[in-house]
Amino acid sequence: METTQTSQSLYQALWNSADVLRSKMDANDYKSYLLGMVFYKYLSDKMLFFVAETMEEETDSLEAALEVYRSYYEDADTHEDLLSVMSDELNYSIKPDLTFTALVARVNDGTFQLEDLAQGFRDIEQSDDLYENLFEDIDLYSKKLGATPQKQNQTVAAVMKELAVLDVAGHAGDMLGDAYEYLIGQFATDSGKKAGEFYTPQPVAKLMTQIAFLGREDQQGFTLYDATMGSGSLLLNAKKYSHKPQTVVYFGQELNTSTYNLARMNMILHGVPVENQFLHNADTLDEDWPTQEPTNFDGVLMNPPYSAKWSASSGFLNDPRFSPFGKLAPQSKADFAFLLHGYYHLKQDNGVMAIVLPHGVLFRGNAEGTIRKALLEEGAIDTVIGLPANIFFNTSIPTTVIILKKNRTNRDVYFIDASKEFDKGKNQNIMTDAHIEKILEAYKSREEIDKFAHLASYEEIVENDYNLNIPRYVDTFEEEEVEPLTDIVSKINETNKAIQTQTALLLEMLGQLHGTTPEANVELKEFLKNFKGWWSQLIRSYSAHFINTILFPYFLETDR
Repeated sequence: METTQTSQSLYQALWNSADVLRSKMDANDYKSYLLGMVFYKYLSDKMLFFVAETMEEETDSLEAALEVYRSYYEDADTHEDLLSVMSDELNYSIKPDLTFTALVARVNDGTFQLEDLAQGFRDIEQSDDLYENLFEDIDLYSKKLGATPQKQNQTVAAVMKELAVLDVAGHAGDMLGDAYEYLIGQFATDSGKKAGEFYTPQPVAKLMTQIAFLGREDQQGFTLYDATMGSGSLLLNAKKYSHKPQTVVYFGQELNTSTYNLARMNMILHGVPVENQFLHNADTLDEDWPTQEPTNFDGVLMNPPYSAKWSASSGFLNDPRFSPFGKLAPQSKADFAFLLHGYYHLKQDNGVMAIVLPHGVLFRGNAEGTIRKALLEEGAIDTVIGLPANIFFNTSIPTTVIILKKNRTNRDVYFIDASKEFDKGKNQNIMTDAHIEKILEAYKSREEIDKFAHLASYEEIVENDYNLNIPRYVDTFEEEEVEPLTDIVSKINETNKAIQTQTALLLEMLGQLHGTTPEANVELKEFLKNFKGWWSQLIRSYSAHFINTILFPYFLETDR
């Protein structure tokens, strides 16, 4: 989506509001505070405008909308009916005095208390299962915000004051959701290695999502699953590439509670209907999910933690996710455990899975080799795409996107070497839309492309002992151009002239030297004699080196 000036202004204003927290803690900590407060403001502002519209007293002013809300909330004749409508339509309510607008008014007159915001958080969480424990990792009384309650109060008040001027309710849906994504991306940049747990860079997400939806953009009720969803950014790309975005059903699981809550907020801010989001906070590998219908999905997208540790308990050999493959992923590297989990939850017909993993999964032996062989014998691995190095926030190593499908009619594998498809960035390499389009066009064609793509038959893969290392299949070697002999000789002549000129100058300077005694003069003459001999030998050695290393190879090359 092309960013408008309006959305760009929103992005920048949101990022600027982080300045208050930036000096107090690192990005991995302050993201929860800022994103949580942005979300609370969104819910509060949305509710106020909803009430004003419902009561046919529509206004562009949050302060005016608050007064409308307060009057009907405090009226005994309308109180219950109003709350009932809000519960049906919004799934939450906030008391007038706890709205973001009311709290900011108290910030401005110096009467704001942290407990009021904390109570607002609790009221939201208790209003519906959708919001349960949503703000649990936002500790408003943390010492990180200030050493004393007064300092903590001041810090939160300062952030709220910055956010107060933002029109977040006016940007409902994708614009605000994308602004939220922008913030998450900025936090990822700031927090470096820690970012991998909650964010997949947009270019990679775009590539994987487009592959998953290819030819199915018009499908109604497309089901999408991410078993390591982070902030949900990978899943939410579906809204950009599905032609029926409001019908896409999202299934996601995340181990980290803070990141899980971030994903929940992200879904709501992107306008995903409540009935279309099924998110779960648990360990993907230790306990399978989902286990109730639906359990198999049209698309599976995953960017799991690379080479993570897992229990690899022998009991998993009886787990239907892993048992068909004879071995378990090693305890020290859960890469294949994540892959097999995702593959298990892929639909038999037309299901497409895209997973990002380190290159080691393509060639490591032992248990991983056994699993890889079983997948290849089944025809499960459709395409292997090598990505550039240094495009992720959590690692500089090159990664690969593996595309898996069930019920394929053949067992060939298409290899794409996209390792050079990037622009150099300040901290990370960047894949542009043009790079992504080039990969997609190759993927769709499945044709041989010199130094870029190769369709390997199953027999070829067997010959390579089931090793899928991309350079075995895509030759990217570039022969150096042979320099014309005339150019080489010309350079040598120039070098010789320079040597002769400098030699003459040196000998002239040495010839002007005189010893202070007859004995010293004799010694100096002997030195000059030996020096000239050594210098001549050096020049001859240089000529021999030129003949052996340049001329002979040149003639051999041209003879071929």
